[in-house]
Order: sequence, then structure tokens, then C-alpha cells
Amino acid sequence: MPNKTPARRLTPGPDRDKIAQDLKKKYDSGASIRALAQETGRSYGGVHRLLEDAGATFRSRGGAPRRTQS
Repeated sequence: MPNKTPARRLTPGPDRDKIAQDLKKKYDSGASIRALAQETGRSYGGVHRLLEDAGATFRSRGGAPRRTQS
């Protein structure tokens, strides 16, 4: 597991709103929550909460069904 920096709690305000909107834009463009969490050094739950606060519409879980080889 990579070394993470200590948690950075975002207090409500313009900085938090900007980060949330930036994450929402990337998520809406197709980035996964896990990828955004890794990119920002935040937890999955923290990114999810920021996206929720930004009004993101969450995609359903999982990808396309896997095809079995015959």
C-alpha cells in the first residue's frame, strides 16, 4: 500500500466547494471514484462525500457483464 499523507479535513467554504466541483467535473467525464481518490490522496468515502455535496449523479456499480469464452 502506498504511503499516504495525513488526512486533510476540508472545512466548509469556497476551497472545499471548488475541490468538490473539480472532482464532479472529472467524475462526470468518466473518472471513477477510486481513481479520483488515488489522484487526490483522499479516501474513497471522502471523495464520494465531496461528489455528493457537489450534486453528482452517481453511476451504477460495476462495468459491462463479462463474456465467457466458449
